[in-house]
Amino acid sequence: MSRAFKETYDDIKIASPLKRLGAFVYDMMIIVALLMVSTGIITMAFNDGEAVEGPLFQSFLFILLYVFLSYFWMRNGQTLGMLAWRLRVQTTEGERLNFVKCLLRYIVGWISLLACGVGFLWMFISKQKMTWHDMASGTHVVELPKNAKILE
Repeated sequence: MSRAFKETYDDIKIASPLKRLGAFVYDMMIIVALLMVSTGIITMAFNDGEAVEGPLFQSFLFILLYVFLSYFWMRNGQTLGMLAWRLRVQTTEGERLNFVKCLLRYIVGWISLLACGVGFLWMFISKQKMTWHDMASGTHVVELPKNAKILE
């Protein structure tokens, strides 16, 4: 089965850091809401309203976030924030991400974050505007042209 996107555009360019930041801010609002709702449900259902803590709960949230992001990355290459900013993550060959690429992107993204954001700031010195997680997973974020059909 081909993992290539249906459409190809001659005028696709690598996304600018500002557009990526805009998409990140949109996504963070959705992610915070998702984590708050899931925490609330688990707190009420399994802990009698008391605060939930510990490595098992943190692991659950970590996996939930991975499932949320990888669903969008594998499905259409766009999270909801990326959709709003007309961005798409794809392999360097222009294909959809698979499970392994999503996992690499997610784990190295966390490493980038834990390294005081250096992995994200790397896009400012990289000629291809790639972050650490882009490089590790063999992906890049592209800006779709205005005439692009953004939902398949």
